[in-house]
Amino acid sequence: MCTDMPRRDFLKSTPAALWMLAETAHSLSAQTAGALRATAPGAVEPTTVSPAVTNAIEAFDYHGVTLHASRVKAQFDLARSYYLSISNDDILKGFRAAAGLPAPGTTLGGWCAKNSNTVFGQWLSGMSRMYRATGDTAIRDKAAALMAEFTKTVKPSGDAGMNHYPYEKLVCGLVDMKVYGDHPEAIALLDSVTGWAEKNLDRARVPATPAIWFGRPNEWYTLAENLYRAHLVTGEARYKTFAEVWLYPQYWNKFAATSDPKDAHGVHAYSHVNTFSSAAMAYAVTGDPQYLQIIKNAYDFLQNRQCYATGGFGPIEHIMPSDGGLGRALEYRPDDAETGCGSWAAFKLSRYLMQYTGEARYGDWMERVMYNCIGAALPVTTGGKNFYYADYRVAGGMKIYKKEHYTCCSGTYLQCMADYHNVIYYKDAKGVYVNLYVPSELVWDRLGGQQVLLTQDTKYPEAETTTISVNVREATPFALRFRVPSWSNGVNAKINGQSARVTATPGTWAVIDRTWNPGDKVEITIPLHFRMQAVDEQHPDRVAVVRGPVVYVLDAFGHSQNFRLPDTDAELDQGMRPAPQQTPGGSPASSTAAFTLALNGRSVGSQLVPFYAMDENAPYKMYFDKKSLPMRIW
Repeated sequence: MCTDMPRRDFLKSTPAALWMLAETAHSLSAQTAGALRATAPGAVEPTTVSPAVTNAIEAFDYHGVTLHASRVKAQFDLARSYYLSISNDDILKGFRAAAGLPAPGTTLGGWCAKNSNTVFGQWLSGMSRMYRATGDTAIRDKAAALMAEFTKTVKPSGDAGMNHYPYEKLVCGLVDMKVYGDHPEAIALLDSVTGWAEKNLDRARVPATPAIWFGRPNEWYTLAENLYRAHLVTGEARYKTFAEVWLYPQYWNKFAATSDPKDAHGVHAYSHVNTFSSAAMAYAVTGDPQYLQIIKNAYDFLQNRQCYATGGFGPIEHIMPSDGGLGRALEYRPDDAETGCGSWAAFKLSRYLMQYTGEARYGDWMERVMYNCIGAALPVTTGGKNFYYADYRVAGGMKIYKKEHYTCCSGTYLQCMADYHNVIYYKDAKGVYVNLYVPSELVWDRLGGQQVLLTQDTKYPEAETTTISVNVREATPFALRFRVPSWSNGVNAKINGQSARVTATPGTWAVIDRTWNPGDKVEITIPLHFRMQAVDEQHPDRVAVVRGPVVYVLDAFGHSQNFRLPDTDAELDQGMRPAPQQTPGGSPASSTAAFTLALNGRSVGSQLVPFYAMDENAPYKMYFDKKSLPMRIW
């Protein structure tokens, strides 16, 4: 910030002041930017190339979006503070020791006991994107220092001691250091390590099968995405050529003509959802429509056959057969979804599809993941403790930390935190799109030099309304579109207190196309009702309780009566009543978030609360068998 007043107070001042804010909110000082670029004398700015396809709509690419006070912002801030606090020497120790350099500090331990290969590239990526989103120079400078010191450990041949998996993460991190981290010197390192990889990475490319399911061998099929990104950023054909080595038609083509293939199961879940981002980038670079059809069908397969009510997927880290395996896994497996990595794969695939097609329905998965997956995860904390598996079992579960620290999910966790800024709003030449209802503001630079500031105030998804204030210098025509969730009914909007008379069809964008004046306000109401969502077709009575996009769980710290859920959604919704404010499962929840269920006018005892409100080691029950009573124990 380059203003003296708090942003909220500043917006109440004169309209002219708005433009001062918009021009300074995301700027860097020339001195700071120059200091970064000076680290590699003679570096040549690469020439970018354009994608072969034109997006229907665009994300704001981590620019212009500011999170306001909310659960989302608090989670982001906590993550930023933790990752910033990790010792650079600890992160670099393994790399330095292997290179024969002085190696102060201690190893991170866990999955990073030897070195931080598993997460290093993802941390560079997340820090770069955080910097672009917030202007946080401390997190940018940490990433720059890590990269500079890591570079000293890379052999002259480009050998960084990395096989396919960490190399792919490093490519992502170095591309992001260039694109988002204001550090073009990353391209020289990218060129060096890729030169080694081109000559030395095993190109056997053995397709995964149910017999080789756990991300092996080497998850080579995820490499193409960021190599294609490197091609677009640098303009160098070699990255495109190398990306093409790692295409995965053996799996992708199962989805070329159907969204319900019969032989796509049994393989590692996260890496095989992640591989569709490589197919997405193949579409961007080549323009071949078969890739778009593949990822559209894959998305529908995931939503219809693989996802729990939370949006999480992959029990036992498997893609499940479409025969009821998803529901059966709830009887015996506590590892129902790989939370951090699965959320990252979901954000990316949804974002690619939304940009390519402009369809609102792809925002539904982003929303579910934001509240029930990454948004419901325990924070990464002291010593690299991180939340890995979510437990949805019918018998009940608890949130616990992974025994091993600094796992892969501690890498994607940081990237997901940065992505909160990049999934709320979209744009095209004619207007702006509100995808997620999160307290935030958007500085939108329109074509022609006009600027618009949108401020979104809301307590959604605990409350039904969000208010968007439109600040413009003068009367300005544009279309404001907002996503109508696929599960919703009766969504409506008001402009300055009067009905906007919009068409709000579930799964589409509602459109308000008008000339906007300074101070206009749009109030959007998304009615929130309780409903039951079956886990799969084979288990129609094995259900989760959902309100809007949020999965509710029974707080098992209480002593509930034996009860069955009602037969209908209407009966369930009628029986749910706001609970007095108290602490469920050790975590505070407001009275608008916690509910009690009354059957025949009598409360069953315990509260139902959002899954995201449950703390570590707090027992809960997410899935219920409607036709079966719990076991009587007295």
